[in-house]
Amino acid sequence: MFDFIFKRTTAQTQATPNAPGAAETGAAASAAAASTSRRDEQAQRAAALAGDEAGAVALILQSEFAGVRLAAAEHVQSQAALEQVLAAMRNTDRRVAKLMQGRLDAIRYQQAELKKAEACLDQAQRLLKEEKLTPNQVAELDRQWAITSAEPAVAEPYAAARAALGARLEAQVALQRTIIDAMAVVRQLPDAGLPADQAEQTLARHAADLADYQQAPEHAALPRHLLSDYNQAIEQARTALSAAARQATAATPATPAPAAGVASAAGATAAPAGAADAGATAPAATDAATDPAGNAGTDTSAPAAPPAKKERPPKPQQSKEVEKKFLETLEAMEAALEQGSLHAAAEHDKWLKDHKIRLSQQQTDHLNHVRAQLKRLADWARWSGNVSREELVKAVEELPAQGLSMSELAQKVGSMRERWKELDAVSGHAPKGLWEKFDAACTAAYAPAAAHFKHLAEERHANAAKAQALIDETLAMAEAAADGADLKNVAAAVQRLRQVWGRLGAIDRKEKRKLDQAFDKALAHMQAPLSEQRKIEAAKREELIAEAEQLQPADRHTLDKLRRLQERWQELAKALPLERKIEQALWQRFRSVCDAIFAKRKETAHAADHERKAHLHAREDICKTLETATFSGEDKAQLAAIAQTLRDAQLAWNGAGVVPRAAEARINERYQAAAASVQAQADAIKRRAGAAQANALRDKLRLVQALEQSIAGQGEQLDADAWQARWTALPPLGGDYDKALQGRFAAGVTALEAGREAYAKQLEANRTKLLDEVLRLEIVAGVDSGAEFARERLKMQVEVLQSSLKSGQKPLSATAAYLQLCAMPALADDRTVSRIEQLLRRIGGSERA
Repeated sequence: MFDFIFKRTTAQTQATPNAPGAAETGAAASAAAASTSRRDEQAQRAAALAGDEAGAVALILQSEFAGVRLAAAEHVQSQAALEQVLAAMRNTDRRVAKLMQGRLDAIRYQQAELKKAEACLDQAQRLLKEEKLTPNQVAELDRQWAITSAEPAVAEPYAAARAALGARLEAQVALQRTIIDAMAVVRQLPDAGLPADQAEQTLARHAADLADYQQAPEHAALPRHLLSDYNQAIEQARTALSAAARQATAATPATPAPAAGVASAAGATAAPAGAADAGATAPAATDAATDPAGNAGTDTSAPAAPPAKKERPPKPQQSKEVEKKFLETLEAMEAALEQGSLHAAAEHDKWLKDHKIRLSQQQTDHLNHVRAQLKRLADWARWSGNVSREELVKAVEELPAQGLSMSELAQKVGSMRERWKELDAVSGHAPKGLWEKFDAACTAAYAPAAAHFKHLAEERHANAAKAQALIDETLAMAEAAADGADLKNVAAAVQRLRQVWGRLGAIDRKEKRKLDQAFDKALAHMQAPLSEQRKIEAAKREELIAEAEQLQPADRHTLDKLRRLQERWQELAKALPLERKIEQALWQRFRSVCDAIFAKRKETAHAADHERKAHLHAREDICKTLETATFSGEDKAQLAAIAQTLRDAQLAWNGAGVVPRAAEARINERYQAAAASVQAQADAIKRRAGAAQANALRDKLRLVQALEQSIAGQGEQLDADAWQARWTALPPLGGDYDKALQGRFAAGVTALEAGREAYAKQLEANRTKLLDEVLRLEIVAGVDSGAEFARERLKMQVEVLQSSLKSGQKPLSATAAYLQLCAMPALADDRTVSRIEQLLRRIGGSERA
């Protein structure tokens, strides 16, 4: 149908070249030429922009060609121009809009990174101005800078500021290390064995250095108790040196007898000196320990004093197990100190204080040394703990500015409070003021989270109230459903209630469990009649599935039946939907059955298509055979071969079967064209044979007419043998025409020998009859008779019509009438002869062909 319409439209277009479509085509061509000219001109403008951003923006906004806009967009770089072009091209040119958006994103990313880098630079400069600088602050600054990509304009100042910060940290470390080393020297000074003058000079030099340390640029970053410990060590060393000087003065005039007393006094001062070296004893304790020694040194009667010779009462014998346990605990305490476990060492020291035993002088000195290390470690832990607490306070104060989520904020505050407790366990209790400051900072930082969690709690209570209201609504609907409500509405209500229940929000866990149970119970009561009806509906769907399974894919009515089943399924689904899972499962089964039927039919259709294609190939072979067929030999043999070929091709064509519908018209046309080509060969052979027969008929007719003219004394006069020789020289005709002319010629030859005059009269008498017969045949054949025979032709036509209307009279056929004409002996002039030959070409020639 569409091919026919297309061909018809094409034919009309070709038949009417001056139709209105030609004018429209000309206008379209002119418009296309103008558009091409504009595009070329705008393309040249785009190529000549050379970084002209304003010109590029103007060209993009006014151009209607996408390629020109894209070429001009390459010259747009500034943020304002990019935003202008993006706003104009967002819904017009996707490629240009995407390019503009990408460049804007890159610019905004660079700006964001530059802001981060500038923030890091500001932080570094602020840290340089602060009096107290900690390594944690610099480490955090480095972490922020590591995730920032900055331009050289910011990177170079930051590098300088970071180098200055590093120099300050190195100066802090160097100052602290110098003070610690000097403190160690001062504590070892009393036991160094130096002369008194040199020891005093060394001590004075270290005391002078204390003032320099206090004025150092980085003294604020030193541990809080380091300078006080250093001052305390100087005082202890000065006291120890003074005591040693007094002892040396007192021991100079003494006799050898009291040497033991002096040694005992020196032994008495050994422990405080060792304690001072370890940094564990306070100045007051040191003075208390050295005062007796000084007194002993100054009092000459001290060596002979009664307390030195007084015998002490015997002490009870101590348990070996306790002594062994004491020494093991002492070793464990020392090991804990080496590992830095202050808490474990303090526990061991507490046990040692609770279980006192008699120790040797060496063990006592060792115990005092270990306890001095414990005190120093505790002092350091207390100092580091306070520093850590100050950092915790600062970190908590910075939490509100970080913009954390409520959960992260609560977790941060909780973890910092836990850290504070850990510091209490390790470093001892913090000062009250520092604790109050930390607690206030935690309370202020946690306030938004507390308000948020309070709001969430209120929401949970409100959601619980909504849940109870929904349960009450479900119970009311359950009572209405029991009274006979529409089950479809009940199903919709159940689905709605479940969706609303799922969107209620958070509820307290205990209440949630009770409310879920109550809602499920109310919903089950509401669904009781619905469940029964759904079972019935599910059974109906099962029946539909069974009916679908019984369908035969090969049946021609299967598709109609399957369509009706699908319509029934849709009606059931609309009438009352089942549970989603059950509905989906049943639908999947039904769909699988339908898909199997369609697949089987498709497979059958594929097989039929394959068979039709095979038939098409067979018919193509038939067409090819006809198209390439050639014939040789005589005309009769060729005609017979052609006829046989056409019959065989027709039989093979009829037995080939159906072909694909799309190729049916084409292959039929090809077959008809091939058969027509073969038939054309046969027709050509027949035409050649008919032409030869017509020529032979004409020659014999002319010979007979010449013989009759000779009999009438008008033509060439020859004897009978000459005429017979001429007749014999002509090719035979065969058939009725040859017999008719042979009889006429034989009658003429006989009349030539005897009865010539009578035959001449007969020929003259038949002239009029011959003219009438020729006119009749011209009327029948539709051949023009000429103007001179117009009246006779009209009269003859009436007679022919009347004779054809007479009942019971069958008119002669053209062949019989011409045979009669050929067999009629009559004289004819040249005009009549030409008319007869024209009839021969029109009737006799076509019939012979």
